[in-house]
Amino acid sequence: MPPILTRRRFLGASGALGFGLGCVPSWLLAAPDALESDPAVYQDIVRQAWIYAYPMLMHYQTMHKQALDAVSPEYVGGFGVFRHYSELFTPKNRDVVTPNNDTPYSWSWLDLRAEPWVLSVPAVADDRYYVHQLVDQYTFNFGYVGVLSTGREAGDYLIAGPNWKGQTPAGIRQVLRSETQIAMVLGRTGLRSADDLPAVRELQQQYRLRPLHDFAGSSAPAAAPAVQWLPWELPRDLGAGFIAHLNQILAFCPVDPSEVELRQRFARAGIGAGLPFNPATLSPAQRQALAAGIQQGMEELKAKGATLRSSAGLFGTRAAMHNDYLSRAAAAASGIYGNSVEEAIYLGSRQDSTQQPLQGGQRYRLRFAPGQLPPAREFWSLTLYDLPDRQLVDNSIQRYCLSSRDPLVHDADGGVTLYIQADSPSQEHEANWLPSTRQGPFNLILRIYGPEQPVVAGQWTLPGIERV
Repeated sequence: MPPILTRRRFLGASGALGFGLGCVPSWLLAAPDALESDPAVYQDIVRQAWIYAYPMLMHYQTMHKQALDAVSPEYVGGFGVFRHYSELFTPKNRDVVTPNNDTPYSWSWLDLRAEPWVLSVPAVADDRYYVHQLVDQYTFNFGYVGVLSTGREAGDYLIAGPNWKGQTPAGIRQVLRSETQIAMVLGRTGLRSADDLPAVRELQQQYRLRPLHDFAGSSAPAAAPAVQWLPWELPRDLGAGFIAHLNQILAFCPVDPSEVELRQRFARAGIGAGLPFNPATLSPAQRQALAAGIQQGMEELKAKGATLRSSAGLFGTRAAMHNDYLSRAAAAASGIYGNSVEEAIYLGSRQDSTQQPLQGGQRYRLRFAPGQLPPAREFWSLTLYDLPDRQLVDNSIQRYCLSSRDPLVHDADGGVTLYIQADSPSQEHEANWLPSTRQGPFNLILRIYGPEQPVVAGQWTLPGIERV
């Protein structure tokens, strides 16, 4: 998956709230009047706001690295350009967690304030998968362009912000509207094997972004005002600094009707679009409530994360998510930018069939009974990661996943057994071998691209992983 806050850094952030309160950056201004004076109420508002803000903060962290910080290794070149990642990930690549080698990424960020942008895609063959996932500042998946959603034909798609009221020009196949004025495009192009990389790179170069005036051949509109984006620093900005960041982000997020009362409640704690905030102006009781509310939000998020077994219900549109802010936050903590269930589902396990942790040095089998392979319209893959870092595991055959595109050997009855262990099970079974760690815990993630209805409905689940 794309970059997120690792568990180690998350725990470090949760332990440094005192720093966040005691060191007030210069960009935090004077607090507004009439803040909630009851410490218990103030704490509960902060708890709720921190959970609400967490995915937006992680989204901002990614944007800061990719679109704002030109010296960052992740910098894509600013707004309105693609950066394509066209190399296979190995254990040496550690800038993202839970990476995959199934779908090399193409990243872009769009500022939609002045005008919309047009995403153009080429026609692709029947056996080629690609998708462009459109994400707003809430981290809702507000639209898709790809083989499962818009087909395999070439096309031009208009990506518009919330305030655009112009005419759709001829040639546009669909208008995809973001709730927020900043949007992200995360492209994925299906990779069959290492030999397929040249074809993937060629396809990536055909993905095109243009401002609307360029596409339409008209005059450019007036540029949107420059933004003095706040610097990003962990752990400060998951502590008291989160409010200043959220207040700036909300300035680009018009209030949805479903959140009017929630935003009014947040304002009682100095949280709102463009509001200034300075924790140094709080009373001692409010300062204590601020720290306690953040800590409580972090604990709720960790508890929610421990219950996750599937990506179902974690990613989607606002309507699909039903404003479930804790699930939205847990999604960002477990693997931000997951696809909506119509596009892909992710199933994972850290335990074997007896509920014991998966452990390096042990031997495991994962068997799919006849007719029970993961039901995917496109393809599926199983990837192994070490814990707690969630990185690929070095091994002698440099194999990091098994998938439906591999020449897997079937059992005598037609089923398929995968062997998960540090050493080869045998020459006969090596095609079905997924190398594991030699020591320490690990987890498995099954990705199903184009899941069939039994997966979406929860009728098909990942079989138990048997220790042998």
